[in-house]
Amino acid sequence: MTAVDRPRREDFPHIREIPTRWMDNDVYGHVNNVTYYSFFDTVVNRHLIDEAGLNPAASREIGLVVETQCQYFRELSFPEVIEAAMRVTKLGRTSVIYEIGLFKKGEDDIAAFGHFVHVYVDRETRRPVELPERVRTALQPLVTHG
Repeated sequence: MTAVDRPRREDFPHIREIPTRWMDNDVYGHVNNVTYYSFFDTVVNRHLIDEAGLNPAASREIGLVVETQCQYFRELSFPEVIEAAMRVTKLGRTSVIYEIGLFKKGEDDIAAFGHFVHVYVDRETRRPVELPERVRTALQPLVTHG
């Protein structure tokens, strides 16, 4: 992906600020790679909790992550604030594909870009189920064509 092809902040309909923590930095002085995935998890699940009424401990239907991917473009580090920008590129019958851009607060150059796939399953049987209507309703405004 060239700099010209990289998503811009305005390509995402939802943005949430996430402060970095001291423990996010690694020995090289920047946010460790694995922490980027935590930022992805945070922006997706916070939206589902706030907008779809997700109760991670008790909801009958749960979204299991079946795929993630991240491309790194610029370093992030503590004590920066991250702006995690999110869009939905596929709202399927049983699955959702999210794309997330991470930006240093106030900067337009994307630091990292990734995707995150949820498949909804029954908590007990772990068999795929249709997206709950409350989830579909909460995600519909975030659907773009990438």
